[in-house]
Amino acid sequence: MNTATANTHKKLSAGDYAPDFTLDTGSGEPITLSEQRGKNVVVYFYPKDDTPGCTIEAQDFTRVIADFEYEDAVVIGISKDSVQSHCNFRDKYKLAVVLASDQHGTVCEAYDSWMEKTNYGKKYMGIQRDTFLIDRKGIIRKVWRKVEVKGHVQEVLEAVRDLD
Repeated sequence: MNTATANTHKKLSAGDYAPDFTLDTGSGEPITLSEQRGKNVVVYFYPKDDTPGCTIEAQDFTRVIADFEYEDAVVIGISKDSVQSHCNFRDKYKLAVVLASDQHGTVCEAYDSWMEKTNYGKKYMGIQRDTFLIDRKGIIRKVWRKVEVKGHVQEVLEAVRDLD
């Protein structure tokens, strides 16, 4: 699918199987969604490393990562930034979430998070800030679209707690 065109398929929603992916994390080990079966997984899409909203979101997830781990949940942040950019971002802020690089945008498209955006009247293609909660069987249980960062991580954590 051409990244410059809008998705024409049904948007992912609760009850759908989460599209599988394997992405590089810069840790030397790629992450594959299907290999996380048996754990709950939070996949969040964000526009760009080291920008204000994205930094706050990653720091918020990092602050409570132990709570997610206690709930046997993995947190994966995905953007189109390079692996090196992710490594720099992670190291700069001591982030504890997995950051996965989707440079070609195929995962962003599969999750309907790559779309036309408008900023100051200018249209462009970009990543929409979306979060998906995927259960131990690989089924999407909750979707947050056009996420507002403030308070979001706590809401996601509560939804993870409600799964079990």
